[in-house]
Formats: sequence, C-alpha cells, structure tokens
Amino acid sequence: MKINEKAMEKKRQNKARIASHILHRKQVSKPELAIELGLSMPTVLQNVKELLEAGIVEEVGEYESTGGRKAKALSVVKDVRYAAGVDITANHVGFVIIDLKGDAVCSIRVRRRFENTAEYYEGLAAELEQFLDTGGVDKKKILGVGISLPGIIDKENSRLVRSHILQVSDINLEVISRHIPYPVHFENDANSAAIAELKGRDQNAVYLSLSNTVGGSIYLDNDIYGGDHFRSAEFGHMIIYPEGKPCYCGKRGCADPYCSARVLSSFVGEDGGLGEFFQLLVNKDRDAAAVWDTYLEDLSIVITNLRMCFDCDIVLGGYVGGYLRPYMSQLGRKVMVHNKFDNDTLYMKNCSYEKEASAVGIAMTFMDEYFRTMI
Repeated sequence: MKINEKAMEKKRQNKARIASHILHRKQVSKPELAIELGLSMPTVLQNVKELLEAGIVEEVGEYESTGGRKAKALSVVKDVRYAAGVDITANHVGFVIIDLKGDAVCSIRVRRRFENTAEYYEGLAAELEQFLDTGGVDKKKILGVGISLPGIIDKENSRLVRSHILQVSDINLEVISRHIPYPVHFENDANSAAIAELKGRDQNAVYLSLSNTVGGSIYLDNDIYGGDHFRSAEFGHMIIYPEGKPCYCGKRGCADPYCSARVLSSFVGEDGGLGEFFQLLVNKDRDAAAVWDTYLEDLSIVITNLRMCFDCDIVLGGYVGGYLRPYMSQLGRKVMVHNKFDNDTLYMKNCSYEKEASAVGIAMTFMDEYFRTMI
C-alpha cells in the first residue's frame, strides 16, 4: 500500500472510530473523544467537522462549564439511516425498524407458525415488505435486514446447522434471503439479544436468555464468543440436578426443563401465558407463588454457576427476564445462599429490552458495519 493510500485508510479508520464512539456514548464532547480514543485534538476536530458536514453527527447541546468556553455535546443524527430486524420463532415473527442510534422506531409481532417451505419464506418476505411500507421511514435509507433464528448458525456458510425449536437442520439460509431485496444478516436469537443489551458497553458480560428454551451468549472483548462449533453458551444444557427431569436434548437434569419460560406459562394452561402467570403473583396466588419460589431457586443455581465460570456481569433476559425486575431481591437472596465468593449480587443485571431484543440486536449489526465502512 502506498503512503497516500495508508494515510487515507488511517483517516477513514479514525473517522469510523469517532463516529462509532459517538454512537455508543449517546452524547460526548470533542475533548472526551480525544481522551477516550487516544487521538490528538486536531484529528478529532477535523473528523468531527467532516461528520457534521455530512449530516451524520449533530451538536445537541452544551456541557456545564468548569471555566472558559462550554464544550459542545455531539450525538449521531438518528434518521440518517435505518435497519430492520426480524425474529423468527416457532409460532411468531417479530419485526422491528431501528434508527441509527439503535432505538426502535416501530415494531410488530404476528402469529405465523414456522414451516420449512417456499410458501412460508415468500410469505415472510411479503409481510416484511408490508411492515416496511407502513413503518413511516424512507426505505432508501434502510441499510439491511437482520434475521434472528433459534438454533446453531454457521454464518460463514450461511447455514442453519440445527434448530430444535424449529425442528429443522442443515438449512441453506439463502432460501430466506433471496426473497428479500436488501442486504441480509443472520444470527442466533440469543446472540442477537445479547448484541442489543451489551453492544458498546466495553465490559465483559454473560447474557442469560430465559425464553421457551434456556440459552445465552458470552460477550468478551466487545464481541460474541461463538465457540469452535458455533454452539457456545448452551446454558440450558448445563446439568443442575443429576438424573433430574428429562430434557429435549436427551440428557436429564439440564437447566432448561427447570428454568425455561414454559415452566411458568404451563402453570396457567395452554390458553394462558407469562403475563397471566405474573398477574397471579401480583394477586398473591399461593400456588403460583410456590411455583415461582421453586423457579427462582433453580435459577439461582444457574446464575451462581455462571458467576463462578465467568466472574462478570450476568444480564437476565428472554421472556422471563422482562418480568424479573420486581423480584431481583428475592432472587438475590437465593443466589447468596449458593455464592460464597461475592458480598452482593450487583453483578445481576435486568435486561433493557423486554420485547423484540433479538430483532433489535440483529438489526444493530448493520449500524456498526455502516460506520466501519464509511468513507
């Protein structure tokens, strides 16, 4: 690479770093950018000037002065670009549009039973297009469509290796993407949700997904750790009770049959759901309270094991995670019985996205790609 080319590439990288940092910090001043990114002030000033002129960044206010001139607060212009996310489950599809800041502009969840058929994929694409038409955004500004699926995904070869939930294996994901007239990214649903919850936090964490199956994601050094065979963080298949309840994986005593959302929703029958179960708790139903207490005891064992393995924050997400906030003290007391290494449970974090976390997270991958490749 010639000297001029190297200089241009370095400049492009600096601009991308600055824009991405502004995105993740929400609001930041130029002096803070220089300090936090280790860049000179002239470099920051020139790149910020170009980002302002391009309409990607804007000044949104001023910091309190500590003497002298007040520093301007910088933020990303949210409506410069958009991305769409699609979360495919066994019985539903969630759709979301996010802006450049990663905030959801609109979302919808529709009942659509998964089928590995051309008709299903064509219908999915048509429903997506209809959603985008009614989303109220300029479709020319859409960077792409992210699709999250439950199962093991080989992103390099664009294949769904296996999905117990969808009851399929070895699916070429082009059967979906060829119907969608935008760039398409695919990712596992738990990894997608972890991206939504953890992206830009600059801190290692574990994401525990408590949905109709138990899964999760390991977020190390600002990236998802996928493992050697794309199946890291199968937390639902850690054995917590040897020779315990049978699990769909064929083993006994896995965390999944004790901590999945189905444990709670099944209490209220086929016509009920998590919302109805938690309403029973609010109404002080004694039987529901007993089921919940047992659930939290089992969950406390899983959390303790994860803390012992990773020694970092644990974010509690998935369907159940969205309801956990009022019960964190109760859960924390149970965890402290098992965990003799920590003096508190502040490492347990509530999820930020109670709904459509997977759709938001996979859509966010386009935002980072946009900044990485910007000129």
